Amino acid sequence: MEIDFTGPYSWPKFETQTGLPLVPKHPGIYLWSVDYRYGYLIYGAGITRRTIPKRCYEHTLKFMSGDYNVLDMEAMRQGIRKQVWQGWGWNPEKREVFEKRKSDILDAVDEQLAGFRIFIADIGTEPRILERLEAAIMNRLYSQPSPLRDIPDEGMFLAPRWDSEEPIIATITCEATLHGLPEHLEI
Repeated sequence: MEIDFTGPYSWPKFETQTGLPLVPKHPGIYLWSVDYRYGYLIYGAGITRRTIPKRCYEHTLKFMSGDYNVLDMEAMRQGIRKQVWQGWGWNPEKREVFEKRKSDILDAVDEQLAGFRIFIADIGTEPRILERLEAAIMNRLYSQPSPLRDIPDEGMFLAPRWDSEEPIIATITCEATLHGLPEHLEI
């Protein structure tokens, strides 16, 4: 299977700020990354059978509501994971802290979204192919040495290849250097 990642693209609504092109309107797999050592350090992979801009909009709402982790972008560009806000999971005390820090957190969200460089591949909408590829990429990142394994969030719901499924070798191409992503990946 051939997978050609194109990009970098800007997070939707930050195109004028970044000078990067708009994310194309098709489904597939996407990588969120940041500038790092003459290439890009991957923060996360995601999949969608809707258009990628629509999915990014849904993610934007989650970032802005405090549901997602927010990282310091300057630190991330140096390969250091420094959390500004710990998303994922709520209780009344955490909601109170979020409301008190909301302005600073939302400023950090803006910096994070503006700092993301998105790479995408249009590989169709077959759910198991998308799920297997997303899981293979994230598991590959988790198995890398620091800082490649430190930057991505852990605890994603991943659906790797089942024992009953035949392995697929994905040949990955990209004009840019995507640190931690090999040329060939078993999915």
